[in-house]
Amino acid sequence: MVILQIAGSLGLFLFGMRTMSNGMQRAAGERLQAILNYMTGNRFTAVATGALLTILVQSSSASTVMVVSFVNASLLSLTQAVGVIMGANIGTTLTGWMVAAIGLDFSISALALPAIGVGAVLVFSRKLRRTPHGEALIGFGIIFLGLSFLRQSVPDVAEYPRLLEQLTRIGGHGVFSIVVFVLIGGVLTVAVQSSSAAIAITLTAAFAGWIDYPSAAAIILGENLGTTVTANLAAIGGTLSARRAARAHLMFNVIGVVWMLALFPLALQLVDLILPGSPYVIDGARSALPAHLAMFHTMFNVVNTALCIGFVPQLVRLVHRVIPGRQDEEELGTYRLPIVATQLYQSPEFYLIEVRNEIARLGALAEKMFTRLSDLLTADEAAVDRTVVQLEREEVYTDQMQDQLTRFLASFSMESLTRRAAADVAAMLRVVDELESIADSCYNLGLLAQRRVRKRLVIDPQALPGLMEYMQLISRFLLFIREHLDQNVSREEFLAAQALEEQVNSGRNSLKKAARKRLQGGSDVRTELLLIDMIAQLEHIGDFALNIAQSLAPPPTDDQWQQMRGRKRAQFSRSGSPEL
Repeated sequence: MVILQIAGSLGLFLFGMRTMSNGMQRAAGERLQAILNYMTGNRFTAVATGALLTILVQSSSASTVMVVSFVNASLLSLTQAVGVIMGANIGTTLTGWMVAAIGLDFSISALALPAIGVGAVLVFSRKLRRTPHGEALIGFGIIFLGLSFLRQSVPDVAEYPRLLEQLTRIGGHGVFSIVVFVLIGGVLTVAVQSSSAAIAITLTAAFAGWIDYPSAAAIILGENLGTTVTANLAAIGGTLSARRAARAHLMFNVIGVVWMLALFPLALQLVDLILPGSPYVIDGARSALPAHLAMFHTMFNVVNTALCIGFVPQLVRLVHRVIPGRQDEEELGTYRLPIVATQLYQSPEFYLIEVRNEIARLGALAEKMFTRLSDLLTADEAAVDRTVVQLEREEVYTDQMQDQLTRFLASFSMESLTRRAAADVAAMLRVVDELESIADSCYNLGLLAQRRVRKRLVIDPQALPGLMEYMQLISRFLLFIREHLDQNVSREEFLAAQALEEQVNSGRNSLKKAARKRLQGGSDVRTELLLIDMIAQLEHIGDFALNIAQSLAPPPTDDQWQQMRGRKRAQFSRSGSPEL
């Protein structure tokens, strides 16, 4: 019965951690891009970012898995990732202080229930619209509700004297006992899949008198090792850099545990000097023990980071030796979405950063396909065939990217998204579709060029300058789009995109009119029809580019909407009936 009560209390604690973490992730989602920008600074800002990120999501495992995922998606380098991981270790110590400060000796009615009540108001209030903040508060209350039940579920040591005697024997063998408790801490963290939960269990057991101060401190060291397992599991199947980032986390923590074990008695004495009260007293004054353990946990991670931060390049080189190999340039084969999907952080905002990076890759590939077309108007058959083969491979690859990105984005429940995130997901879905359509048009242009050389069609030299100029206009439009894929388009920039699209439409009309004149002058019909097909594909690319700009731009005002409609009516009246 006791085991079931402890399991239920722990389950309540873990559910509270998950609810609070998801709420804080969603609340912080719109600030994540700014946080990521700090990650790309020096190693000190990376450490600060890692600590802040872990405090926000309340899970070092979640933050380190995020780092591995960012490395996997080439958003972070290994050197930057190591700094963030160091900071994540510091950020996770907040849980111990929460438990030590108010978690083991407080009234539920004084904290947990009011937090749940206020959180419920925020979640269900239509006017306040603070659902993520409400979820975080509810999770916060459930955490301490679980801690209270956990404290009540742990039996008094007087009820099980034989079990206490066995635990005392384990702790009576000096260094060997300390190593055993380190292993116990590692296994405990792997079992519950949460270092925060493992620390809560450790502090509760120590508070109840089941383990003494040195044994509990050793268990905390082991929990720092156990928490690295999650990131290493997430890196399986990832890129070489992702596996190295996960291994760097393990090696960093192992280095820290080794030197801490060598100075273990001195470290405990230092904590005793910093904090008042004795952690060895078993009576009512034993409440000093949780604070001592929280300080030990914080001191270990802060000092370990301070010692190792100057040796990040050396640690990176060591990881390269442990996991040798080169990160080969990606060959276009079968696309696999490089996002480490995990239950640890389910907030879509965290994933959207990586999705944006993949959309930028898709945009760069589409632009690259278009640049291959520049010489196809005059190239010989062999050169055209080689280019078309490459375009076909790239077009298949973009199809795979579109399919996987669309499936991933569509997997998010719109009800679980903030209004901003829902708008971002909708925009991304459209952008992905339009970029893939651009790739299709590029491939179609390659096929038209292939038809030219196989049918021995000769383009009129007078038509080439205008067509080349039109392609340069499309190229400028694609460059504009690629530069804005990772950021929003302002209203002024959208107006500039509209101006480009109007030039595209005007150029299309001029080129088609010139083609009609050449036909009337006796030009080859098949060649001119081929050129008209090419012009149509180029004009489609301009339309797709404008659609992307529209997706990235803020909604137009009523006046701007009327202006847009007026321009469209004017364009239609000028163009008249459809041509050729």
